[in-house]
Amino acid sequence: MGVDAKTCLTAALKDLGVRRLRLMSYWNEHEKVQGKYDFTELDWQIDMAEKYESAVTLCIGLRQPRWPESHWPAWAKRMPKEEWNGALYKYITAVVERYKDRKCIVSYQLENEALLKTFGADGDFDRKRLKYEFRLVKKLDPIRPVIMTTSNSWGIPFFGPRPDAYAFSLYRYVYHHGSHHHSSRKPWFYRLRAWAIMLLKWRVCFIHELQAEPWGPVATVRMQLGEQYKSMNRQRVQDAVRFAAATGLAPIDIWGLEWWYWLKQEKNQPEIWNDMKEVFGPDESMVK
Repeated sequence: MGVDAKTCLTAALKDLGVRRLRLMSYWNEHEKVQGKYDFTELDWQIDMAEKYESAVTLCIGLRQPRWPESHWPAWAKRMPKEEWNGALYKYITAVVERYKDRKCIVSYQLENEALLKTFGADGDFDRKRLKYEFRLVKKLDPIRPVIMTTSNSWGIPFFGPRPDAYAFSLYRYVYHHGSHHHSSRKPWFYRLRAWAIMLLKWRVCFIHELQAEPWGPVATVRMQLGEQYKSMNRQRVQDAVRFAAATGLAPIDIWGLEWWYWLKQEKNQPEIWNDMKEVFGPDESMVK
C-alpha cells in the first residue's frame, strides 16, 4: 500500500494494542544471493515484537501470505527441483536457527495454504517436500508447535503431514469471475469444520486469517476507494469480527492491518482503525 512498514507496525503495537503477530520470512527477500542471508527486515520486526511483548507466529517455507504466495529467489527458480529443494531446506534451517531462541516466537506456520492450487503463481505442491519440511522444523526446534493452514475453505485435511495445530482462512467477501460474491455460510459451519478436524486428527483448529480488507478486480493499492468499499467497508469489518467470534474458535488472527493504516494516513478515514482499538483492547467491546 506504500505506507512505511516501521511506522505501521509501531502504530499497531503502540496505538491499537496488538499483542499477537504473524510475521513472514520471505525467501526471496532474505536470500537474494544464494548462501548470503540478510535478515535485516525480519530482525527489526522481531525486535519490535519483543519490545512490546507481542507473541509471534513465524511463517516459514516457500509459500507465505501475500501475492504471488510462492516467494522464489530468482536464482532458485532456475534450478532443477532437487537442487532448489535442498536450498530451501538450508534456508528454513537458517531461519529457525536464527530465531528459535527469541522469546516472542511462540509457534511456526509451515507454508501457507500449502496445497491450494487455485490461488497464487509459480506454486509447488509436493506433499513429500512438506512432510520433510515438517520433520526438519520439529528437529530444529522440538519445543514450539507447528501450524499448518488448510488449503481450501471447506475441506478436511485427511493426509499428512499432521502438524501440532490446524488453521484456516475465513473470507466472506470475494471477487470471482468478474463480480463480487458474499458467502452465505453461517458461524456454525466453521465450528463444525473445526470439530471434524479435531475428531479426525486430534488437533485444535482456529482462524488464522480473518478477512478485514478488500478483495477486488485488481490489487487493492490500484483500486479506487469506492471499488474497495464494495468488498470491504467499516460495517463489514465490524460484521466480520462479530461473525468470527460467533464461531467460538480462538484465537482469531485478522488480516488487513496495512489497509486500515493506509485509510487513516493517506485517505483521512480513521474509522476502521479506531474501531480496531476496541477489538484489540482489553475488554474487546466491539466483539461483544
